[in-house]
Formats: sequence, C-alpha cells, structure tokens
Amino acid sequence: MTDPTTLDDFYRSPTLDFNPHPGEILRRRAVATPRLRGANCAWQLVYATRTGRRAPIPASGIVITPENAELAGPSPILLYCPIFHGLGGRCAPSQLLAGEGTDPEAGFIAIALERGWTVAAPDGLGLGMTGLGPHHFLAGSAAAHAVLDLARAVRALPELDAAQAPCVAWGYADGGRAAIWAAEQQPQYAPELDLRGVAAGAVVADPGALIGEIDGGAWAGLALAGLIGLGRAYPHLPMRHLLTDEGHETIERAQELDAAELLVTYRNTPLARWCERDDPWDDPMWRYALANETSGRHAPQVPVHLYHGTEDTLVPVAMGRHLFAEYRTLGVDLSWLEYTTSHSGAAADGAAEAVARLANYLLRRPAATGPTSPSPQTT
Repeated sequence: MTDPTTLDDFYRSPTLDFNPHPGEILRRRAVATPRLRGANCAWQLVYATRTGRRAPIPASGIVITPENAELAGPSPILLYCPIFHGLGGRCAPSQLLAGEGTDPEAGFIAIALERGWTVAAPDGLGLGMTGLGPHHFLAGSAAAHAVLDLARAVRALPELDAAQAPCVAWGYADGGRAAIWAAEQQPQYAPELDLRGVAAGAVVADPGALIGEIDGGAWAGLALAGLIGLGRAYPHLPMRHLLTDEGHETIERAQELDAAELLVTYRNTPLARWCERDDPWDDPMWRYALANETSGRHAPQVPVHLYHGTEDTLVPVAMGRHLFAEYRTLGVDLSWLEYTTSHSGAAADGAAEAVARLANYLLRRPAATGPTSPSPQTT
C-alpha cells in the first residue's frame, strides 16, 4: 500500500487557528524541475484556501516560471488544473514535477512554458498535504477555491512581478471540471483576479451521471474514488451511512491509493458490493450531493473553449455537448471542438488549439457576456 504521508516536513499541515486570508502563502521553497522542458525557476507552495463549505484549509501546489519570457511586463499566469492523480500517496503534481520526478502532464505544461507563461498547478484539497486526505475528488467548489487561491498566491509571491498579471485556466477531465468551476465562481469568490479565459476538455460536468456509467466496469475505481472524495467534501452529511463493515474497511484502504492503484485494485467491482443497497446513489443524501455538483448553473464571465473526443469511453461526449448547450443558453462567449478520437487522444489532439485559444484570450479583456455561440465543429 502507498504511504499516505510524504515524509517531508514541508507538506505537513500547518495549524490555521489565525484564519489566514485565502491565497496567503504559508510556506514556500525553491525546487528544481530538471526534466520539465522550458522551465526556469520553480517553487512549491503551501497556501491558505477554503473548502467547499468555506472552512480554512491549507493546500499545496507548484509555480514554474518560463525559461524564455517573450512578453513585456508581467508574465501571464496559466492556472493548469491537473487530471485526477489519486486520493493519497506520493502522487501530487507539485511533488512529481520537482526533482527527478515526472508527471503525466509535463508535456502540456511545457507547451505553456514555451509560450512564456508562468504555470501554477494546484494539487487540490486533501492531496499532497500530510494528514488532510483523502483528496476531495469531484467536489467542484473545493477544486475552484484551490485554483483561484493559488492564483492569489502567485500574485503575492515575492520573487515574481505578478501582482497585476492576467491569468487563464486550462484542464482536462477532472482538471477541466476544476477549470470550469473556477470560471463559474471567480466573479463572486475572487473578483480581483484578472481572469481572461478558460480551455477545458472532456469536462466531468455531471459526476452523478458519470459514476452511474462507470460503476462496475473498467473504470470502477474512479466510481469508488468519487464516493470517497465527495464524502470527504461533505463532512456535515452522513455520506457513508450506506456502507457495510467491509465497505468502511475498503474505503480506509482506497483513500491512500493513487489513480493507477485504484483502477487496478477495483476494476469491474460495483459499489453495491460495499453498500447495504444495490443502488447507493438513489439515497437522498447522495442525490443532494450529486445534484449540487453539476456544472453549467452559473455563467462564466470570460470566454470558454470546450473540446471532447467523440470516441471517449470514460467521459461521454454527450456530457460535453450538454455543458456546451447549457453555457450557450446562459450567453457565455463560447467555442466547441470535437475530435474523432478517444479520451486520451482528444487530450493530445486538442492541446495546441486550447493553448492557441488561451493566447487569444490573453490579448483581450472579456465582456460580461459573449455573442451567440457557433455550432459544434468536428476535427
């Protein structure tokens, strides 16, 4: 089993009895990223943020400056929202990108660095920090707060001239979900940020629908991770009241695993195996939580680029099309591209266009509402 601690005092949770401001830097240190193309200086940060219930909590992340900044003035900030890395263990992006480690999304981050952008990647609530897990997987507000408060921390980082820097957000799958939620919540939660736009692929816009699709199949480990992550994010509700004794033991083991271990260990295993009813998601508590986690209920005030693979067997393309339609109804300045490829294929094929869209967004301040969106395109 993966050790849930980092054995690194830097990541030990500080006490927040002084109620720090969201985005306040609690701890920072310079780190090397020798295997990350285009990187210059980098820092691991521990910063103050808020849970979905607005309780103060520390979170970790990494900030990486570009080797060649080509633009005059402060370097734009890319808030890079990582895919799901796991519920625990040494799998946080800020740990994997530092030293001799690697991260599965290092290539995407390198594209942004080569543009001359500073990249800030949050680990997400409960991941990276010792003793605060498991990761709040699929909790939209928690993810948004981690993203937006990291942007605040970057603006305050004394080594950077970033107090007035514009920012954009980019993510795929669960990372796309975090980017979208950050855009939806930014006007109320962090209005001082100069957010210019968002690119998000294969967005997990409706966790309830997704969990129903993958439960008991090849991706069943992610369904279990969703139960654990949302249960952690809603501590005021009895989210685990449906579990059997075996179910409680399973969760204790699973909440320390990374994504790969979850997928291998719980492949083709339905959640009903550990619950007292065959359809645990039909419980009133879970219906409430899942309904509260749908995207598209608030209009981002910045341009949004969505993309998806038509052959995606993890996050169905219909979910992305539905989010596109919801945003179009809300008058969001919107674009959409479909790629005739798989989940991982669309992540790779859509990256260049996503970065190009973000570069264009950085050149203009968005209006409060955008024009009518075009029809979906396929490539």
